[in-house]
Amino acid sequence: MDTSWEKQSDPQAERFLALLEEIRDNQRLQIERQTEVLTLLREQFEQVEKQFDRNQRLQTRAEELQSQSARLVAGSLNVVKIAIPIIVMLLAYPTWLIFRRFFT
Repeated sequence: MDTSWEKQSDPQAERFLALLEEIRDNQRLQIERQTEVLTLLREQFEQVEKQFDRNQRLQTRAEELQSQSARLVAGSLNVVKIAIPIIVMLLAYPTWLIFRRFFT
């Protein structure tokens, strides 16, 4: 089979040219589709990046709230440590007075 350009007949050259044009058109179409896919991927990446930033801010805020809650709980425990003995004494004194009056 001789493939030199001069020896090919006109129908073969036209067929070869049509095949090359079809290949070119398909390559252009493929490049357009790849461009669309890349654009979509960029948009998705931007959305994921925004969501990640938002989640980071929420996580930081949650950590701050948890720290504040821990301080409040620690302060409440200190108040309870002081308040319970006072309450016990305030209940014990009237009780002692009542029992002393009836049993003496």
